[in-house]
Amino acid sequence: MSAVPGVKVYGTLWAGQCASLLGSNMTNFAVTLWAWEQTGQATPLSLLFFFAQVAKIAAATFSGVLVDRYSRQKLMIVGNAIAGLSSICILVLLQTHQLALWHLYFSCAINGLFSYIQSLALSTSVSLLLPEHHYGRAGAMDSLKGAGAFVFAPAFAGALYPFIGLLGILGIDLATFGFAAVSLFVLHIPQPLPISGPETIRQKLTFGFRYIVKQPGLKAILIFLFSANFFTSASIAILPAVILARSENDIGLLATFQSALGCGGVFGALLLAIFGVFTPRIHGLFLGVALPQLGWLILSVTQAKGLWIVAAFLSACFIPLVGASNQAIWLAKVKPALQGRVFATRYLLAQASTPLGAVISGPLADRIFEPAMQNQGILAKSFVGSWLGTGQGMGLTLELMCFATCNLVIGLSGYGIRRLRYAEVVLQVSKPSLRE
Repeated sequence: MSAVPGVKVYGTLWAGQCASLLGSNMTNFAVTLWAWEQTGQATPLSLLFFFAQVAKIAAATFSGVLVDRYSRQKLMIVGNAIAGLSSICILVLLQTHQLALWHLYFSCAINGLFSYIQSLALSTSVSLLLPEHHYGRAGAMDSLKGAGAFVFAPAFAGALYPFIGLLGILGIDLATFGFAAVSLFVLHIPQPLPISGPETIRQKLTFGFRYIVKQPGLKAILIFLFSANFFTSASIAILPAVILARSENDIGLLATFQSALGCGGVFGALLLAIFGVFTPRIHGLFLGVALPQLGWLILSVTQAKGLWIVAAFLSACFIPLVGASNQAIWLAKVKPALQGRVFATRYLLAQASTPLGAVISGPLADRIFEPAMQNQGILAKSFVGSWLGTGQGMGLTLELMCFATCNLVIGLSGYGIRRLRYAEVVLQVSKPSLRE
C-alpha cells in the first residue's frame, strides 16, 4: 500500500484490532472447552454462537445511524471498553465459583452487540483512509486479521488451558484489550461530510433498506449471502463438537484443527492482499462460498485425523474471498457518509439467517443425527451408516456433510443467475467526501 497518512492510521488500527481479536479468540476457545467439559453436548456450543449472532443482528438495526452521526473513533473506543468489562465480569464469576452457562450466553450477547458497532465503525472508515484501489486489499487484511487470530489463539489457548485454565486466558484477553485501547486513543480518524437533510428517526432507521431496494444488484448479493450464511453458521457452530466427539475429547487435536483453519485463512488473505481480488469481484463471492465446502466433505468421509487438518487448511484458504470481494464491492459503490446505515442494513439482511442456522444445528445433532448414527440407530444399517460408520460423532459428521453440500450448490448456482452474476456491473460508483 502507498505510504500516505491514511494508510499508516489504518495499519495502526489494524494492528490494535489484531491484538484484541487474538485475546478474544483465545477466550472463545477456552469458553468452548469449559462448556464442553460441563455438558458434553453440542447444543451449548451452538448456543454460544447463536447469542453472539442475535446480538449482532440486533445491533445492525440501529448502529448504522450511530456510525453515520457520531464519532466513529469514539464508538470504537466504547465497543472495546465494553468487551473488556464483559471479560472482567466473567473472570470475577469464575473466581468466585459462580460461573454458569447462562452467564456465558449473556456475555456473548453483550460482546456481540458492541463488537458489531466497533467493527462497523472501523469498516466504514476504510474509504476515508484508503484510495479505492486498496479496498480489496483492505478487505483481505481484515480477513488476515481474523485468520491470524485463528492460527495463534487455539495454539496458545490449547497449550495454556491445562495450566492456567479459563481464568488465566481471561487475564490475557484483558491485556490485549488494553493494547487495542491505546491504539484507538492515539489516532485521528476522519468523519465523512453529511449529505442528507433533516430526517425523522424512522427515516434514519429505514434508510439502508430504502437504499438497497433501489439497487437490484445489491439485493441479489444479499439474497445469495443470506442463503449461504445459514448453512455456514450451522457448520461453524458444530465444528468443535465434530472434532471433539470423533477424537475422544482431544483438546490438542481441536487446537491443531482450528490453527490449521487460521493458517489457511492467513495464506488465502495474504494472496489477496498481494494480488488483489478477482475482477469482476463477484466471482470471489461464488468461489468463496463453494470451494471451502470441498474441505468439509473430505473431513466428513475420512477417519484420518491428518486429513482433517489438511481439509481445514484448504477450506480456509478460500474463505477470505467472500469477505474481501463483498467489502470491496460495497466500499466502491456506496458513499462514505451513507456507509454506516447501508452497511448495517447489509449485515442485518445477510446475517439474519445465521442465528437460525446456529440454534438448530446443535439440537439437530443431539436429538436427530447423533441418535440415528449410533450402532443401533435407524441409519446404522443404511448405506449412509455403512459408508460413514457409526458411533459417537458420526451423526454430527453426517449433519456437517449435509450443510456443506447445500452450500456447494448455493455457491455454484450464482453463475446461473444473471442478475447476480452481473450485479457489480450495473451498480453506480460513488465518490468519497470527508470532513476532518
